[in-house]
Amino acid sequence: MRCLKDPILCFLFVISGAFKFRGACNAIFSLNKDQADKGVVTHSSGNHAAALALAADLRDIPAYVVIPNNAPNCKIQNVIRYSGQITYSQPTLQSRETTTTKIMQETGAVLIHPYNDVRIISGQGTIALELLEQAPEIDTIIVPISGGGLISGVALAAKSINPSIRILAAEPRGANDAALSKAAGEIVKLPETNTIADGLRASLGSRTWPVVRDLVDAVITVEDQEIVEATKLCYEVLKVVVEPSGAIGLAAVLSDSFQNNPAWKDSNHVGIVLSGGNLDLGVLWDSICGL
Repeated sequence: MRCLKDPILCFLFVISGAFKFRGACNAIFSLNKDQADKGVVTHSSGNHAAALALAADLRDIPAYVVIPNNAPNCKIQNVIRYSGQITYSQPTLQSRETTTTKIMQETGAVLIHPYNDVRIISGQGTIALELLEQAPEIDTIIVPISGGGLISGVALAAKSINPSIRILAAEPRGANDAALSKAAGEIVKLPETNTIADGLRASLGSRTWPVVRDLVDAVITVEDQEIVEATKLCYEVLKVVVEPSGAIGLAAVLSDSFQNNPAWKDSNHVGIVLSGGNLDLGVLWDSICGL
């Protein structure tokens, strides 16, 4: 295995256990009073839902959250903890969006999309600003990809600081729509996904796809077993609680696809975004025991 020179560890901790709080705060605190008084609504598998509920609670406005009925219980409990008003949907994008539209019509709440929103993208980009402030020598950043809000924000911010910096996406092979989209030159949506990384099952949006298309240098796909091994490494070596969706960047940098690719042989200062830290431990332990 190729060893990276001068490894850098920068930990940017955030309340709610995921980067989503950055975008949620940016979106909610940018609303005018009339908009805010009607509350906000979103659909999410968990992390954005909890982040939006917390940000709304800080502004003392209602947060209506649509969550698929198969979401991890720990993420549901986070939404409840932050006073979010939950409505369950079927675990399909169509059901999530239909349920969200109904709530919008009934309440007048403002939609805060989990990733396809410029306010969300801008908020997530603060990760790159802080990371490069702490470690300006970083030449490559590896970021989990799903709907693309996080990596779009990171890519826009990082490349505005250093146009030559590499931005690599990490994606589960069982939800590899971003890799297929990059190869096809247009958004590809999968009929179904199958991965332990429950936070990485969304498809790219109309606002995130152009950024991913133009500014993300490549997509590295990894198997679920590699994701579980990386999650285990975070616990045992880094002593950091990371869910599988957040550990995928580490899985990618440890993979043969990265280690043996001559295009990245000069990636000596690599920054990996590890977020978030909300998971049902029983699922992780069962996965580890099954290896």
